Amino acid sequence: MMSFRLMSRALGVGFLLTAAAAFSVAQQPFTPVAEQVNRKMVKLFGAGGFKGLPSYGTGIVVSPQGHILTVNNHILTTTDLRVHLSDGRVLRARVVAREPELDLALCKLEEDTKNLPYFDITKEAGRPLAEPGDWILAFSNQFQIATRSEPMSVQRGLVAAYTELRGRRGDYDAPFQGEVYFLDAIANNPGAAGGVITNRKGDLLGVIGRELKNKLSDTWINYAVPVQAKAEVMRDDKKATVDVVEFVTKGIKGTYKESAGKVRDKDGPGAYSGIVLVPNAVSNTPPYVEEVLPESPAFKAGLRPDDLIVYIDGELVPNIKHYREVMKGVRPGNELTLEVQRGTKLQSVKLKMSDFPTDHCH
Repeated sequence: MMSFRLMSRALGVGFLLTAAAAFSVAQQPFTPVAEQVNRKMVKLFGAGGFKGLPSYGTGIVVSPQGHILTVNNHILTTTDLRVHLSDGRVLRARVVAREPELDLALCKLEEDTKNLPYFDITKEAGRPLAEPGDWILAFSNQFQIATRSEPMSVQRGLVAAYTELRGRRGDYDAPFQGEVYFLDAIANNPGAAGGVITNRKGDLLGVIGRELKNKLSDTWINYAVPVQAKAEVMRDDKKATVDVVEFVTKGIKGTYKESAGKVRDKDGPGAYSGIVLVPNAVSNTPPYVEEVLPESPAFKAGLRPDDLIVYIDGELVPNIKHYREVMKGVRPGNELTLEVQRGTKLQSVKLKMSDFPTDHCH
C-alpha cells in the first residue's frame, strides 16, 4: 500500500501538473483567434447621442449575405443605421426582425454582399453549453474604440456562473429573464451590447447583453446570453417558446413573426393618456409627442411636446405603429414607465392611465 507521504507527494505533483497545464493554456497567444472572430463582427452606428445612451454598438454577421444579429436596443430606431465591416467598408442597414423577449434584433445590409465571413448560428448552438471555469474571450466595440477596419476590443476571462438573469435598467426589468453566462470580465460597457463571447478556439458561446444592474445588489452585471437561449412568448394569444436559432433562421428567410411581448387585450378600448403624437406620415415614423392635452395623465406626468418616446415599460417602441400596439393593451389605472428623449437626455416618466373623458378620444 502506498504510504501517506508518497500519496501526498503524488497528489501534490498532480496538482502542480494541472496548474501548470492551466497556466500554459492561459498563456497561449490568441491573436489568430481574435483575427478570425473579428472578421465576423461589425460596428453599428445609429440613434443615440443623449445622456445615458450611446449612439454606437456591436453586431455579429450571421449570413454570407450580410444579416447581422445584435441587441434590440435604441440605436436601431433610426432610418440611417450605419455598419462598419471589418474590411473597412461602411454600408447602410435596416432592421428586418425583432424579438423583444430574447432582446435581439436582426438587421440586413442594404447593399448586396456575398461570401462574408459569418457565424453559423445553427452550428454554433449545436455545441454543449460552456461550464463555470471555462476560459472565454469577449469581443465588442465598447467605448467606440474601433471604426472601419480597426479590430474589436478583446478581453480574456472566465465563465463565473450559468444561472438566471435578474437584471434591471433604470426602473424596469430586463426584457430577457432566462439563464445567462455571468463573466469574470468587465465586458458589458457602453457600446458592447451585441458583441460576443467565444471559447479559445473562436467558437461562439453567447451574445453580450446591454448594461444592466442586479435587482438584488444594485451592482452592474457582466453577462452574455447563450446562443442556445430560449424564451417564452405570446403568439396569436397563446404561449410559445422561441430560441435564438429559430429567430435568426426565420429572420433571414423573412418569415419570423415578432411576439406580442406582454399579454395584451387587443380588442379592448385601451385607456386615456392625453398624448397626441405627430402625424404618422411614413411607415417608420418615430413616436414624437406633438401635443399634451391639458389636465390629462400625460400633462400631470410632465410630458412635453417634442419628447421622443423610446421605451414603454422597458419595451423598445421604434415607431408610432408599435406605440399604438402597446397602448391598446393598457387599461385605466395602469401605471406605465416611459423613457423619453428630451433634448440630449433620456428621462424616466411615470404615467398613470385613466378612463377616457366624454369629450376626448386620445
